[in-house]
Amino acid sequence: MNIKKTISIALMVAAGAAGGWLANGLFASAPREPSTRASGAGSCPGGTEPVYWKAPMDPSYVRDVPGKSPMGMDLLPVCAEEGDELPGGAVRIAPGLIQKMGVRTALVERRDLTRVVRAVGRVDYDERLVEHVHIKVQGWIEKLYVKYEGEMVKRGQPLLELYSPELVSTQEELLIAARYREATGDSPFPDVKRGGDDLFEATRRRLELWDIPHRDIDQLLDRGIVRKTLTLYAPASGVVTHLMVRKGMEVGANDNLYTIADLSRVWVYADVYQYELAWIAEGQRGVVELSYLPGVSFEGVVTYIYPYLDPTTRTARVRLELDNPRGVLKPDMFANVSIEAQTLKGVLSVPEEAVIRSGRRNLIVVALGDGRFQPRDVTIGLETGDGWIEVRDGLRESERVVTSGQFLIDSESKLQEAVQKFLASGDDSTHLAVTTDSAVTTDSAIRTDSTDGAEHSVPNGEMEGASLEGHAMPAEVAGAAEHVMPAGETSHDGHDKRPHSNEPKE
Repeated sequence: MNIKKTISIALMVAAGAAGGWLANGLFASAPREPSTRASGAGSCPGGTEPVYWKAPMDPSYVRDVPGKSPMGMDLLPVCAEEGDELPGGAVRIAPGLIQKMGVRTALVERRDLTRVVRAVGRVDYDERLVEHVHIKVQGWIEKLYVKYEGEMVKRGQPLLELYSPELVSTQEELLIAARYREATGDSPFPDVKRGGDDLFEATRRRLELWDIPHRDIDQLLDRGIVRKTLTLYAPASGVVTHLMVRKGMEVGANDNLYTIADLSRVWVYADVYQYELAWIAEGQRGVVELSYLPGVSFEGVVTYIYPYLDPTTRTARVRLELDNPRGVLKPDMFANVSIEAQTLKGVLSVPEEAVIRSGRRNLIVVALGDGRFQPRDVTIGLETGDGWIEVRDGLRESERVVTSGQFLIDSESKLQEAVQKFLASGDDSTHLAVTTDSAVTTDSAIRTDSTDGAEHSVPNGEMEGASLEGHAMPAEVAGAAEHVMPAGETSHDGHDKRPHSNEPKE
């Protein structure tokens, strides 16, 4: 009973496979006609010929004849606008699509552009108000009046007392020269009298060149007593920033004893990025604010722009000078600096978001009206930092530019330009995209109904010799039909090809 059932099922499968094979061969052998829905004249309004044809799902697939796209869809005609010539690179976009793209525009206008350059600043000493105290003779410190750094001193205040054998001997020489000048003052010989005067002046001049104050020299001459030590006084008012001497130390002519800085006026160094340097000029007003004094600002003036950049931060140093009468601004403080840059009067400007920066050039999409848009190269100038940018070339006043959605419009413009170049070249259409012929023919497949659904592919055209009466097939098909069937499969005549015995099956 099982054997009969198995044979019946095999015969049914074989019959279905044979029917499918024959039907597939008949349909595959029939040639496919190209679509005529998008072909022929009259596809455009007024019966005009299309400019070119493009794929519905791939705008980059362009042909100069109708046909099929790689996806099997009919190519769509692209018609020329009647009575309206578009400028080079311009495109036309439907009003509905413009709204979907979110296109916004703005006018090109003349306006005054200005910028406030903001930077981080650092307070420093005014280098012109820093004094270094030295001596010009060798000696030893006998007494120290100013003993620590940070101490405030006034001009003429005693700093230290110095013992120097050279100073002592020079004092004695001055007293001797003074007595000699008095002795020769009444001489009848002019040369003798002039010699006494010259010796006195030369000795006094030596002490003056050693920075001995005039009052100490006059006191020496009045009293006639040589002092063991001489007092060194502060050359300027300010704060002692460096103290390099202590009592009993030996000092020489090259030693820096004190550094005194006057903080009544300070410098502020602002680090400005190089793209903002075009806005900075000497004489501009600057405002300095400190984080620990909210609401308090200090005004200064830009006095110098350094001619080099910091190699680490790539910023330029801009110097401002500020009065500091109360000493609020202390060196090495950080501050926020705002420099009011010069104003550019009546320059052509557009919103900053209208510019497309590609690295090599700058583009702006101009709205020509009636849905027409044209990308245009422009030369830009200074940027305000608050949304406006100067345009030096490429635009005219009162033109309207696109500020949103311009990237999509620029892409469409490039595509249209490429299409026009392609059509004008007259080259083979395969240079732009990979396509098939307009009369599309595909390879046919013969499916044999088997238990595992195996398929035997037969090239197109080789089934033309097959018939319903079992006529001879090409060698390729015959060879494919004679292959060994996997276990469990049945042949086209329904016989089971797997090994079996005569024993009844359960």
